[in-house]
Amino acid sequence: MIPKPHAALSPNTYDYESLPLVKATGFREYDARWLFEKEINLMGVQALGAGLGTLIHEMGVRPDLVTGHDFRGYSASIKYALIAGLMAAGVRVKDVGLALSPMAYYGQFALDCPCVAMVTASHNDNGWTGVKMGANRPMTFGPEEMGRLRDIVLSGEFVLREGGAYAFVEGFAERYLDDLTQNVTIARKLKVVAACGNGTAGAFAPRALEAIGCEVIPLDCELDHTFPHYNPNPEDMKMLHALADKVRETGADVGLGFDGDGDRCGVVDNEGKEIFADKIGVMLARDLSKLYPNATFVVDVKSTGLFKDDPVLIENGVTADYWKTGHSYIKRRVNELGALAGFEKSGHFFFNDPVGRGYDDGILTAIHVAQMLDRNPQKTMAELYRAIPQTWGSPTMAPKCADEEKYAVVDRVSARFKAMHEAGEEVAGQPIRELVTVNGVRVVAEDGTWGLVRASSNKPELVVVVESPVSEERMRAMFKGVDAILRENPEVGAYNQSL
Repeated sequence: MIPKPHAALSPNTYDYESLPLVKATGFREYDARWLFEKEINLMGVQALGAGLGTLIHEMGVRPDLVTGHDFRGYSASIKYALIAGLMAAGVRVKDVGLALSPMAYYGQFALDCPCVAMVTASHNDNGWTGVKMGANRPMTFGPEEMGRLRDIVLSGEFVLREGGAYAFVEGFAERYLDDLTQNVTIARKLKVVAACGNGTAGAFAPRALEAIGCEVIPLDCELDHTFPHYNPNPEDMKMLHALADKVRETGADVGLGFDGDGDRCGVVDNEGKEIFADKIGVMLARDLSKLYPNATFVVDVKSTGLFKDDPVLIENGVTADYWKTGHSYIKRRVNELGALAGFEKSGHFFFNDPVGRGYDDGILTAIHVAQMLDRNPQKTMAELYRAIPQTWGSPTMAPKCADEEKYAVVDRVSARFKAMHEAGEEVAGQPIRELVTVNGVRVVAEDGTWGLVRASSNKPELVVVVESPVSEERMRAMFKGVDAILRENPEVGAYNQSL
């Protein structure tokens, strides 16, 4: 028997060491994230494993599951607690050890496991933990599955079964790297800076890039779970600036930055200029649509409007589908539409058959960037970037907002913009041309300048992005207009970074 979890327990007490702690807000839209010890304890993780095993059987899926853990001081302990719960619920577990999230996703195919449970907090700060889960490769859970998992775990409705088993898979990292690189050859001599923020990707990304023929300059690739320089997050300007400085110092052809669990990739050009991931997506879509004309690309609502407006993509017959932000949403949409690829502004890129298996892999993204440069031997990364139409866009900005409040705030902001639109009011000095509400609200002004507000799916924050095809001034005006609406809500706090 596994006890029913509690929403709160005091640390350093008998109850804390005897009962599961699981805070309900850790069950998010498409994965799970908690502050370890404050919001979940090891018995709570065991309960999560038992709940996941119960759900797998309830879904009628064969109970074979691959798991791994990222490089944090507590991740291995969390993984073994999760495994204990999974086995108690009758799941046969194959453990690939220290791993990237895409390595675990690859394990679903290579080890014939329908299910996955990767222990990672991704790019979240130290202290966070989480699990990325799925039971239908290559997709991961969405809101329906996460909601059912939450209900099973919090109610303690575990169905424990015989038949659980455990096996450790030796040498799996080499299998994964061989699969990525065995058919890839780069003729162009590329000098590449690989920045890993001392996260898990440092053990794998440089090896993969060297295997395809790149000269690799490692930056913060030594594993160190204290993350002494910056958080391994390719959306974080501190990481991008460090990468840009190293590119300029070494005269590299490109800089590639990987997040904590290796499913995202950020890019800096040969002149040391950071290229936001949605613009990299446009560049890759241009390159791939020459090889695969009339392709469909799925992009998230935070991404640039160029996917619909770029003349090269139009000429190549590209169809752009704007969809909900989140790796589970985009992955699912790519599969549903049979899209060639999916791109998120956060740096999650999903390459589908015949250029991938449909899941997000930062190292595969880096390989595609190298292949794009190889297919354009007379052009630098900066020249390829300058070839796309210029827009002025912000980084992803995240004002604090409690998990319990953020969705209600976004609903109020959406309703406010809708009322403004219906009343003919202006935003950023212009009439509102369009509202996109598939995920939060994206308000588009008459000249194409737009601003997005949505709730973060994995942290107690909102997400704000603005872009203008006209000028930096118009981009800043949109930010000012969006922020003014946000500030009508006292629950919204300070930004993590701003214009």
